[in-house]
Amino acid sequence: MTIRRGEAWGREVEPPEDLVTVRSDQELRRLVDASRRTGRPIPPIELRGGDLARTLGVAGSGAGERRTNPQRWRAVPIDLGRVSIDGADHWFAAHLVARRLWWRGPLIATMNAQFIGEWDVAPRSHPNDGRLDVFEVDAGLSLRDRWRARGRLPLGTHLPHPAIAEHRMERLHIESPRPLDLWLDGELVARAADALVVIEPDAAEIYIGSTG
Repeated sequence: MTIRRGEAWGREVEPPEDLVTVRSDQELRRLVDASRRTGRPIPPIELRGGDLARTLGVAGSGAGERRTNPQRWRAVPIDLGRVSIDGADHWFAAHLVARRLWWRGPLIATMNAQFIGEWDVAPRSHPNDGRLDVFEVDAGLSLRDRWRARGRLPLGTHLPHPAIAEHRMERLHIESPRPLDLWLDGELVARAADALVVIEPDAAEIYIGSTG
């Protein structure tokens, strides 16, 4: 069940024997993709690094550091994003970015995590609220204004902005006169002018270990 206001998120657990450790959003995406394509359940996952791990507050997630002998474990459910392109499905855990160039043309960031690298793109995003946080940059936004917005991204102060639309939704239909590059969790997966993005609530479970 997706998180609700005022309710605790996740539970204290003992780590299962089949726990799979991944150290980046890319590794997590590939694991999810492989599971979905073969019809196998997504295994319990320990996430050690990447933008989703940083959103979850995993210690050392920026560098993917490996902790030793965690004393306590917490399991939290997360949503996943699914994008359908020409009848083929692909999955992402942290974010999908549709663009041609950073500095020109339209740009759409579809967030399940708070961060893209050092950028605090979606300060209010939660990876288990059953919604995607979508940010659409107007194609006509000038280079100067894009530089200004970029400078504010590390602190999450790029919003509100009249040329950046913000939405929270369960599905998004991306349409463009020209194909856009679709980056899933930091990897270029496809080019498309038409794609459907939907949220899959409670699709996986992340285990977070701590020594305290």
